[in-house]
Amino acid sequence: MTETRAEILLPTSDLRKDLSFFTKTLGMRMDMIYPADNPSVAVFSGHGLRVRLDQGFKASAGHLRLLSDAPDGIAEGQRHLTSPGGTEVTIDELNPPLVLPPTEHAFVVRRLADQAPWVIGRAGMAYRDLVPTRLGGAIIASHIRVPDGKVPDMVHFHKVGFQLIFCIRGWVDVLYEDQGGIRRLNAGDCFIQPPTIRHRVMEAGDDIEVIEIGVPAEHITEIDHEMVLPTPHHRPDREWDGQRFVHNLAEGATWQAFRLPGYLCRDTTINANTKGVAGVQVVRKGTGTPVPCRHDSDILFGFVMGGQMTLMGEGKEPYRLSRGDAFVTPPGMVTEWAGPTDDFELLEVSLPGRFATIPA
Repeated sequence: MTETRAEILLPTSDLRKDLSFFTKTLGMRMDMIYPADNPSVAVFSGHGLRVRLDQGFKASAGHLRLLSDAPDGIAEGQRHLTSPGGTEVTIDELNPPLVLPPTEHAFVVRRLADQAPWVIGRAGMAYRDLVPTRLGGAIIASHIRVPDGKVPDMVHFHKVGFQLIFCIRGWVDVLYEDQGGIRRLNAGDCFIQPPTIRHRVMEAGDDIEVIEIGVPAEHITEIDHEMVLPTPHHRPDREWDGQRFVHNLAEGATWQAFRLPGYLCRDTTINANTKGVAGVQVVRKGTGTPVPCRHDSDILFGFVMGGQMTLMGEGKEPYRLSRGDAFVTPPGMVTEWAGPTDDFELLEVSLPGRFATIPA
């Protein structure tokens, strides 16, 4: 049987002193040293790593990152060190807490007609950025297409505070941890992917389009090489960081009065299942006359899925919005959704899930 080993090769200017540093300070094991009479090479292993120090290797100093769930137990709690031979070492949290940056509030309008570029992202999917400012890193909103419906995906998870997948066209099949077999998302349906839930996109229709909302904007996607989906148990009540998985269907939904006069909405149950972290509504034209209002939501995002309406913003020129257009309205700003067409339909996402709307 063939055996293969990988090593990190690092230079050292003082191997003798590095022996103590790598074994005692970093807690690694010395596996090899030679020649015996005047050592110039030593090999260490530990923390999932194998390192070869070579005094004759001419290169710039290396940099090691050690990640631990108890980082203070390494190197007497020091986080940044330099070995006697020149290797820099950073010690950090294996699973650092999620940091939600403060929202930089702004009035944002992103039109499909402006021809913002589509870029190829994870798993070959095409992304269009709907909030280029990211509101200071507080949120990322993407319009996503899947070329040819093929997704070379692996079991993975996201370290996020909130994540929504809303299908606006076509269909997509996804497997989720502890949620049974394949789940199909059709146009008008949505998923809430709780923080760290394992999942895998299986297949999508050729015309698939989804809106993905993630908080914060910069978050980590990790591959899980061990988990096999589907998992054997169906656990619909399981929580991940206080949030439940949601598969909300458009078919058969109940419509009710929306927070703004002149409109109707259907609730996706996301406010309840995230315990108030976020709310997601689908909005249509109703009866009555729209009026100017302001809100106190930290983030309020809208995406036009059908028809048209005019967005009136305090101190702004009116925007006639149509399918594919997105906007963010900051708290305290007077806005009005005027002149909706009969086929108008909009996706509204708020963080938090409940907030006040005040007539101007």
